[in-house]
Amino acid sequence: MWLVWVLAVLLLISAGIAYRVPARRLKLLGEEPIELPVPLSSFPMEIGGWVGTDLGIRATTQEYMRERFADDFFSRRYANAAAGARADVYVVYCSSRPGGILGHRPNVCYPAFGWQHESTETSRLVSQGGREIDCLIHRFYKAPPEYDRTVVLSFYVLNGRKTAKESDFSGPFGRRPNIARDPSRYVAQVQISSAQDKSVEMAAEQMADLILDFLPDENSRVKAAEFVGTSGGQTKSAE
Repeated sequence: MWLVWVLAVLLLISAGIAYRVPARRLKLLGEEPIELPVPLSSFPMEIGGWVGTDLGIRATTQEYMRERFADDFFSRRYANAAAGARADVYVVYCSSRPGGILGHRPNVCYPAFGWQHESTETSRLVSQGGREIDCLIHRFYKAPPEYDRTVVLSFYVLNGRKTAKESDFSGPFGRRPNIARDPSRYVAQVQISSAQDKSVEMAAEQMADLILDFLPDENSRVKAAEFVGTSGGQTKSAE
């Protein structure tokens, strides 16, 4: 019997040591975001006929993102005066803990701010460059007297691969922390929203390629580094 107790104590000690080492490393991960070669803040303010302005992020949303290891993001409103279109573009990149983005999706976040979920359907976006991207189209509304509606196109980028399925990174492998601090191991989410379907379609078609250029592709290459540089300087426009 005494041998059983000794073994039990040794196992507890070993488990404690095994826990404390990765726990310290996880703490470091939480304190120091993994940086992209070109920060998302360098995403162009002008793209073709679209002109952007930065949008503020609610304090509750910022806290939510910190808790889920968001390493970089941008949130902008783009207007295209010639087309009479307007669309909000939001991109968040999670690499410290890629699976931290789980649950951060439109049909969870929008209802949290008073929107009623109307429908979600699968779709396929074809970018100007010919990329085919599976995505989801979410529709939300607010009832009178505050009546409003919005359409949200969303998809994920998993280690350079586009997907509309959260299940692709919800398993144990996707939840593992990025101990190696490799920026090419990540999950990013892209959301493009507007009150008008046409505005969402136009913005997504014109901006999807450039958004993907700022994220590591399946070969760990960040194309934006070739035309923005790695200094983090703001790029003003892109044709």
